[in-house]
Amino acid sequence: MKIKLGEKIRELRKNKGISQEVLAAALGVTFQSVSKWENGATMPDVTLIPAIASFFGVSTDELFDFNLYETEKKVMDICRRSWEIRETNPAEAERILNEGLKQYPGNDIILNNLLCVIPVPERADEVISICRALVEGTRMDDVRLDAWRIMAQAYQSKGEYGMMKEALEHIPEIYFTRLELDAKMLTGEERFEAAHKHKRLCADDVIDMLLILADCYEEKGENEKAITQLKTAVKIIESFSDDIDVEFFTGTIYEKRKHEIPVINKRISTLIKQ
Repeated sequence: MKIKLGEKIRELRKNKGISQEVLAAALGVTFQSVSKWENGATMPDVTLIPAIASFFGVSTDELFDFNLYETEKKVMDICRRSWEIRETNPAEAERILNEGLKQYPGNDIILNNLLCVIPVPERADEVISICRALVEGTRMDDVRLDAWRIMAQAYQSKGEYGMMKEALEHIPEIYFTRLELDAKMLTGEERFEAAHKHKRLCADDVIDMLLILADCYEEKGENEKAITQLKTAVKIIESFSDDIDVEFFTGTIYEKRKHEIPVINKRISTLIKQ
């Protein structure tokens, strides 16, 4: 049994394209331990078996009697509890996710959510380390691309422009999203959920782009154009004041961004006086 399990771990690790060191770090053991497992010299501790199966995303037939479906449900429950409070209490959201990682070490979904609650630039190096582990080890394209994005933001917070640009180069230019297509082509609740999520993303992006353009115009000394962008951003935020709250988010677009309105208006006043 030792040799068969060790061979299976080695096979799964090589299929995932990761080193013994990466697997060991995800499981909280030494790479020498992984090497001994794969050579059949020792067996993993029984408490690590579910974590190994979860890390590789294998079925119950591939690694003992492990129910992957139940694990996915538990992982999503952990992430959902963190989503509910990550904007109001990021420290508690981080604690919930770290507790989840003790049960499911190296889980891509939990790690991806953890990146959203670790503050930068204060802990940018930690964020970059997690991102690198994900881009090297995950089998999920959306997690990999999100890790490159967050890595770029972390390098930006450190003022490392070259490294930021290198990370951005791994993200392909696209002109449509899965959510957009789901909203346009699916039916029923799937269409409803996709439309709400895509609306939220698009609204956030439009507001962000207006603020960025205001920065660009101000840098060029074109204050009137900067003011126009800022006023439009305020109008868009305010236009969502009567929007419908849904379970997918903790609050509406307006509730999320209304605190920015006084800041933007103050900036407009400053630009007018210049």
